[in-house]
Amino acid sequence: MKFGKVEDPGMVDFSMPNDHPDTKRVLSNGKGNPRVFVGCAKWNKQDLKGFYPKGTKDELGYYSSQFNCIELNATFYRIFPKEQFEKWRDKTPENFMFFPKVVQNVSHWGRLKDVERVVEEVVHVFGGLEEKLGRAFLQLKDDFAPKDFDRVAKFCENWPKSVPLAMEFRHPDWYGDPKVAEELYHVLESNNISNIITDTAGRRDLVHMRLTTPNCFVRYTGANHPSDYTRMDDWIERLAVWKEQGIEEIDFFIHQNVELESPLLAAYFTEKLNATLDTDLHIPKTL
Repeated sequence: MKFGKVEDPGMVDFSMPNDHPDTKRVLSNGKGNPRVFVGCAKWNKQDLKGFYPKGTKDELGYYSSQFNCIELNATFYRIFPKEQFEKWRDKTPENFMFFPKVVQNVSHWGRLKDVERVVEEVVHVFGGLEEKLGRAFLQLKDDFAPKDFDRVAKFCENWPKSVPLAMEFRHPDWYGDPKVAEELYHVLESNNISNIITDTAGRRDLVHMRLTTPNCFVRYTGANHPSDYTRMDDWIERLAVWKEQGIEEIDFFIHQNVELESPLLAAYFTEKLNATLDTDLHIPKTL
């Protein structure tokens, strides 16, 4: 995930913003006692060198013994048959969850217009995961701007409510223009769609801290820099506050510009999370 990469992370102000005033209100509608999912973006052995023991053949099997979820980016590039999702489901332990990315035909090629048929197909194949289907997520292109707000509103209203959804908005005007931002928050909240927080060095505007459901979906990209760990500490503190305010689910996905360090960062984060939020997540083994 090279989006937001900078040449010198040491020059970036990584201070975490205060919560948007409405985040506490949204969380107050939650039931508390959150389910917590922490994972990486992929299980590919080539990207995660040093994570898999020598001789590992079943990469997903091993990955799912160390993490309780995966941000399934592979589904962005093509529509897999339902049978493939069923195989992934059957390979993983009970309580493991998949958070699949909506195919680019919807977000990038179709740009949310006239995509009903593709959405129907996507939801159908995601159904192969059955009880292991987490929140699907959709990422819009960097150049998808508020001029197409009507498309967003229609898409959100028509998205099948049987599959929970999170959305990532990258064009700077979605959060840079307060009026546009408030309209966006209203649409997402009205349709029970999570507003993804993308924590990456070069786009601090996307750390908007405005939740639209009692669920947070965080895509965290480290910079392969010592600041990665202090940023993690800040996230632990904020998640502890959200737990007190009633959050129902925490979905936290860890990327690195050099992915082989993702499991190391995930192990650090999980250990701190267990200590602070009183969770009991398995701490991934790192070689």
